[in-house]
This record gives sequence, structure tokens and C-alpha cells, in this order.
Amino acid sequence: MGEENVVPKGYWEAADGSLTPAAKVADVDKARDKLVRDLCAKARALNEALAAFKGETMVDIAGFVQRSADEYNVVMRGAAGKGNVTLVTYDGRLKVVRAMAEKIAFDERLQVAKAKVDECIHRWAKGANKNLQVLVNKAFETDKEGNVSAGRILSLRSYKIDDPDWKLAMDAIADSMRVSASKSYVRFYERDDVSGEYRAISLDMAGV
Repeated sequence: MGEENVVPKGYWEAADGSLTPAAKVADVDKARDKLVRDLCAKARALNEALAAFKGETMVDIAGFVQRSADEYNVVMRGAAGKGNVTLVTYDGRLKVVRAMAEKIAFDERLQVAKAKVDECIHRWAKGANKNLQVLVNKAFETDKEGNVSAGRILSLRSYKIDDPDWKLAMDAIADSMRVSASKSYVRFYERDDVSGEYRAISLDMAGV
């Protein structure tokens, strides 16, 4: 870590790094500075509290899942203990949902699959369904970061095409898949007495 920039006493540091004597800083600028610092301090405190609450919630849910498993003499380990879980109160008015989202990535074998798929498309050129060709081409398109859409790639495997090369390409897609990251979410819901639908208890400032 680099050395912290220490502002000389009696000066204020501007955004461009220049120093201004405190007496030259307008009162409104000082008031704005204090307001922003106070609000951001409160925001950081709330952020830390939410992080702690999420951690405690995950531990509590995992503990309850294991408690249920204990009734069947089962120890929840690995993916079995980290899957999606929905817990509902006895009266059905409240529920808590733990959801796990995984990000799928593909290794170099995806390019092998694409080459095989291209061979199929060229070989089927005269009789191939044009819509299928468009779907295949879009499936392998990349975004600005060079990433493909896992959903589009996996959708190709849903087509039942009786062709050895196509099946080989689908096998290559399956073999190329790996979980590059996983993230856990916890959401809270309360049932509306009128509509009967569950509404999220928002912990996002934009949704409050």
C-alpha cells in the first residue's frame, strides 16, 4: 500500500490534488463537504450491518437445513448443503428464500464445438432450417468483453438432431463447461392480504 496523503494543517485538498487555505474555502463548500461525509459514513455503517446480517442469515438457514437433515441422519455437505431453499412460516404469510447463482464459463473446447457445428451447417446448407442457422450463429456471438451467453450455448443442446457430428459438438460443449463463480442471495417476502401474492421486503434503497 502507498503512503497516505497527509493534508497540511490549515489547508483543504481539492479534487485535483491542489491545496487551498481553509480561510479561502467558502462556507457552503465546507457545509456540503460535511454533509456528504456524514451521509457516506452512515451508508458505510448500513453496508457493514447488511453484510453482517446476510452472513448471520446464511448461517441460520444452513443450520436449520442441517437440523431438518438430522431427522434423517443425513449430513449436508458441499452442493447438497448450499442449494436453493425456501422457508415459509406456519401461516404462510412470510417466507425467506436462499438462492445460489452460478456463473458458467467455457474452456477452449467450446471452439472445437463451434468448428463441428459449422461443419454441420455447411453440410446441411441446402436442407438446413434457416431459423436454426440463425440461432446457431447467435449462440456463439460474443459481447464486448469477448464472453458468450451461457444460456444461448446451452439452448443448442435442447435440439434433438440425429447427426454424429452434431452430437459430438454437443458433447464438446458439455465437457467445456465449468463453474467460474458462484454467488448466494437471500430474499425476504411478505404475503399481501388482498392479492395473496408475495411481495419482497426490499433491502435496496432504490426499492424502499
